[in-house]
Amino acid sequence: MSALKSGMDRKTARKYLKDPERWSQPRPARDWRTRVDPLAAIWHEAEPRLRAAPELEAKALFEHLLLLRPEQMQETQLRTFQRRVRQWRLEHGPAPEVIFPQVHRPGEVMQVDWTHAKELEVSIAGHPLDHLLCQAVLPYSNWQWATRCQSESLLSLRAGLQAALFRLGKVPKLLQIDDSSAATHQISGEGKRDFNPEFLSLAAHYGLATRTIHVGCPNENGDVESHNGHLKRRLEQHLLLRGYRDFTSEAAYDQFVAEVLTKANGPRTVKVAEELAVMRELPPTRLCEYDEVECRVCSHRDC
Repeated sequence: MSALKSGMDRKTARKYLKDPERWSQPRPARDWRTRVDPLAAIWHEAEPRLRAAPELEAKALFEHLLLLRPEQMQETQLRTFQRRVRQWRLEHGPAPEVIFPQVHRPGEVMQVDWTHAKELEVSIAGHPLDHLLCQAVLPYSNWQWATRCQSESLLSLRAGLQAALFRLGKVPKLLQIDDSSAATHQISGEGKRDFNPEFLSLAAHYGLATRTIHVGCPNENGDVESHNGHLKRRLEQHLLLRGYRDFTSEAAYDQFVAEVLTKANGPRTVKVAEELAVMRELPPTRLCEYDEVECRVCSHRDC
């Protein structure tokens, strides 16, 4: 009857009734393991990597070690490995980043922004590559695509936007961008900014409505701003696992970035499908990604 009233097992109730003093005391903390440590064979290799590169993510490190030690690890140990890394970081690593989630509707917005990637320290045939990444993000599904560029210009925007749209295969309703001079200009005497005609022509070709953020309010473009940091951290993870940062050509580096983004978008296919279902089809033509300039020439040096 005591077990029934208290909602516990009869055997547990019997223990309390036979020896109430013993079971009313809290159990001492256990300082020993009750089973064999499943990560003992590889943790001695994982910990030095975390110490050398504290920003290395648990999943990337786990996948790398799984390729190196398939006989000592199993894919089902990922969560155990992540908990071990999380505990290690609580004791030895920096404070975690705070993220505030937002609500978005599928197929509505694509955000575009540029981010400097010099910190990745990538080189081409031994020469440092100082470059930017033009990134497009769908806030609902977190689908992302990025292209390498040299400046924050209308040409890089045209190339980056078209690469993202044709990679995606559909067009959202709205294009959101910051107050970059690639898209906007200051209205004389009014202290406000308006869209450039060339930018509006690009948006009109794809049937995109346009929206910009307020001056000095990057939080309004928060999803792509956040993804800029996530993208560079993801590239940094793969560069760390690659072991070196030199590429034979710019095309080889572009292929590396594309492969990293393809892997990142893999788990997002379900939500991406929801977005594609409500998006419009692409136009049949793609705009040129260069500008034509007419120049006068003559046979004299001083012309």
